[in-house]
Amino acid sequence: MKTPFLLLIATLVISITAYGQTDPGKYKVFTGNGAPSSIEAILTAAGDVDVVFLGEQHDDAVAHSLQLEIFKGIIGKYTSMRRISLSFEMFERDVQLIVDEYLKGQISESQFLASSRPWNNYKTDYRPLLELAKEKGLPVVAANAPRRYVNMVSRLGRSSLDGLSAEGKKWLPPLPYPQPSDAYAAKFRALMGDGPEMKAGLINILDSQTLWDSGMAHSITRRLEQTDRGLVVHLNGSFHSEGRMGTAEKLANYRKKTEFIVVTIRYEDDYQIFNQASHRGLGDFVILTDKKIPRSFTR
Repeated sequence: MKTPFLLLIATLVISITAYGQTDPGKYKVFTGNGAPSSIEAILTAAGDVDVVFLGEQHDDAVAHSLQLEIFKGIIGKYTSMRRISLSFEMFERDVQLIVDEYLKGQISESQFLASSRPWNNYKTDYRPLLELAKEKGLPVVAANAPRRYVNMVSRLGRSSLDGLSAEGKKWLPPLPYPQPSDAYAAKFRALMGDGPEMKAGLINILDSQTLWDSGMAHSITRRLEQTDRGLVVHLNGSFHSEGRMGTAEKLANYRKKTEFIVVTIRYEDDYQIFNQASHRGLGDFVILTDKKIPRSFTR
């Protein structure tokens, strides 16, 4: 028999899923300049590009349901003409073998979860997308640089990666990885603040963030180079792609002619109002979701 607490949690999870999947009144879709738009417009735009970035706030339950809806729509619309892949910030490059083994049915889900370091909200928020890819026989890219190396750069600087073994370096983008753009660096500094402690370590922290961006961009590039007519749907935190910066702009370092769209999803108190000062240019499409919806359980 379930305890009252477990019943409450079960109800919360069911309500999150229901809101995200069935209630279009809980989000609004806009173009990057604030014109009303739709999920169907996003799906149409996806047919003209190589990569669709779905930028999220990690605890946004509605966003995760929308990601699944968009991924389903892309599969339904383009499977016959494109080679579709799903790519995750939420899995690191050194677990790609484990992801592949699970997709092929070689290992059980329990072994997959025990070995792949999934985020705490994997089962509620990312599992439905991965399972859909598995059902459809689509590749899944574990895109992110291993966290241990990102942490190393934040502590010791980007040059510390040079001392890694050849085995360690194979999980990274080619070294030296690209520098952040001036615009991205300025945005990062504005986010992090200008306290003295932050200023002292800001270069290393920015370089660690850029390693994340470069690792994901390089992983996407490799996937595109492995197939003709490829279309990659990539999930990441919105900061990594909003404004077509970060991971999105790093694609040009590895595959200059890559075409992509950025969909930025964020929750707001008044999700029906597009604020030109804070929302304009966040993506080619901006989806605002209802902040009052209960949050997901994040990593």
